[in-house]
Amino acid sequence: MDALLIRNAQIVNEGKIQSGDVLIKSGRIAKIAAEISAEGISQVIDAKGKTLLPGMIDGQVHFREPGMEYKATIATESRAAVAGGITSFMDMPNTIPNTLTSEVLEDKYRLAADRSIANYSFYLGASNDNLESIKSLDPKAACGIKVFMGASTGNMLVDNPDILDDIFKHAPTLVATHCEDTPTILENEESYRQIHGDKIPFAMHPIIRSEEACFKSSSFAVDLAKQHGTRLHVLHISTAKEVELFTNQALADKQISAEACVHFLVFSDDDYADKGALIKCNPAIKTAEDRAGIIQALMDGYIDTIATDHAPHTWKEKQADYFQAPSGLPLVQYALLSLLENYHDGIFSLPFIVNKISHAVADRFQIIERGYIREGYWADLVLVDLNKPITARHDRVLSKCHWTPFDAYTFRSSIDTTIVNGKVVYSDGKVHEVGFGQRLQFDR
Repeated sequence: MDALLIRNAQIVNEGKIQSGDVLIKSGRIAKIAAEISAEGISQVIDAKGKTLLPGMIDGQVHFREPGMEYKATIATESRAAVAGGITSFMDMPNTIPNTLTSEVLEDKYRLAADRSIANYSFYLGASNDNLESIKSLDPKAACGIKVFMGASTGNMLVDNPDILDDIFKHAPTLVATHCEDTPTILENEESYRQIHGDKIPFAMHPIIRSEEACFKSSSFAVDLAKQHGTRLHVLHISTAKEVELFTNQALADKQISAEACVHFLVFSDDDYADKGALIKCNPAIKTAEDRAGIIQALMDGYIDTIATDHAPHTWKEKQADYFQAPSGLPLVQYALLSLLENYHDGIFSLPFIVNKISHAVADRFQIIERGYIREGYWADLVLVDLNKPITARHDRVLSKCHWTPFDAYTFRSSIDTTIVNGKVVYSDGKVHEVGFGQRLQFDR
């Protein structure tokens, strides 16, 4: 029988930290105990001095395949993900073709089946024209329905109020929204064009894609969800003001939930002077006060999950002027390490981090048998060394774009080992080609 024993780990799970061993058989956690005999087990990891967490479940990534493989592929980005301790991901529908039908959705699953080293799921996208595809979606076939309620590319912007109302009314599963008000953004763009022409400074990005634009759209989404009883998950909250739209009741009791992303917990508008286009993303990274408000909202339970919104573009694309430089950051490889900086600073506890990146994601999306270190669950685990620093470098990035907004930053922790479905897929600084991830299953 295929077996792996992790010994002497500090296990972080369900609000507790305890020393112990974890036995894995046939891809699942067979036993958790203070001590487990290694007799007859050929693969043993001595985790003394290291910390074992459930693998991060990333609820929002853009792996670009199909259609934009020059930026990224499922293969390259899933390998960067496991190097960062992410064992499962949920990919967005703004690929080419847009994922607007069940047929295109299943095509993406077929691509991932023999390319992704991490577990995977995909969103069905919404448009002004695919209401019938949304209505007929099998709730278990997608992690959710993604609605771009703000500027987007192609046919993915849903700006018809009647269509939005119908989507929220008829959605058979969770609706995840990108909330920015496009008319507000376009009006701001035109105002700053009058001043700067096409050479708008990147520091204007959070003013153009403003707090007002975010709040106007987020509040509209929340109102629709309340009206129709929709299960709503508002993605990448970027302003402190938006926090007032949510409650801090137990996640299990929430109809409406919210997500933070790692870059909004790290950067602020002070960083545009140095990083420019490298931190240009939508919604925009805003003020230090917004960052503090988002962190506090996480701690107080108003924001429920943490994701990356990993969105790679080529280095060349990011060297363009404001209007030509695309929005998005590659984040999966260093996301967990950036969160652990908050642990070192005494802001987040380890159980808190685990809840926001694993437990709460699994619960909110109703993922079957993942997100926890429990007997019988799939063994999706990450072993971190909290005492081994590592410096992020462009040339160490496994994403196809080969750059990171964290370049030259020294994290105080490092990823030691990542395990997906009981197999060691990353260790000793290398990705191991030992098989492929699985399609996430949902209890709906």
